[in-house]
Amino acid sequence: MFKSAIVKKPCKNFSKGLTTSSLGLPDYQKVLEQHENYIKTLRKCGLKVHILEADEEYPDSTFVEDIAIVNEKCVIITNPGAQSRKGEVQAIFDFIKDEYNFEKIERIEAPGTLDGGDIMRIDKCYYIGLSSRTNQEGADQLAKILAFYGFRSQVVKMKETLHLKSGLNYIGNKCLLSIDEFKNDPLFQEYDIIHVEKDEEYAANCIIVNGNVIMPKGYNKLKENLTKLNYIIIELEMSEFKKMDGGLSCLSLRFP
Repeated sequence: MFKSAIVKKPCKNFSKGLTTSSLGLPDYQKVLEQHENYIKTLRKCGLKVHILEADEEYPDSTFVEDIAIVNEKCVIITNPGAQSRKGEVQAIFDFIKDEYNFEKIERIEAPGTLDGGDIMRIDKCYYIGLSSRTNQEGADQLAKILAFYGFRSQVVKMKETLHLKSGLNYIGNKCLLSIDEFKNDPLFQEYDIIHVEKDEEYAANCIIVNGNVIMPKGYNKLKENLTKLNYIIIELEMSEFKKMDGGLSCLSLRFP
């Protein structure tokens, strides 16, 4: 169960952030509306939501997931793989240090790089995606820290996906949402794979929050498959974040 979350308001410079999409520029007013609905949904799921103010210096800073890994035992501040995002770290570190009662806050140090979007937890095991943002040194540092706190880890070699959780997400009940890239990976043979088809790949980035699967709106094939499996579904419009390579998991740090 999650008890709280950290989110950060999108800044006016949001459209100047990093993106690989060709969907056009986001509408800032719609960005704010979609972000507000995201916050309302987390609250409906029972979370206390801490809202950090926007930072115009860092257009991608609303994607707080990439800046830390959090669980019931520890917090690990990352070293983001994109140079333009490294300055986002301090604000998140300071807030967690002041607001949460962790004995120690761990850190990924250079030359290691690591984005939180490449990290997926299933029970006591963390899967670490090697990507353009997360390197082997960063993965090794994270694995060592996690082992100290009693967690296992596995490295996932990636080919095309920006972040691991762009295409692979655990939604409980031994079920994984997976795009083509990961569906036959032997690492995940013990799980029931729910295949997300090519034309709905964006929807693979769902999050499960206290029994609710929050998914992007407009992906009816996946919604139908999840409904058949008796998941409680909440749909959110994510069109403007999609334009900037952002998904549902990217927008919050969720604390147990």
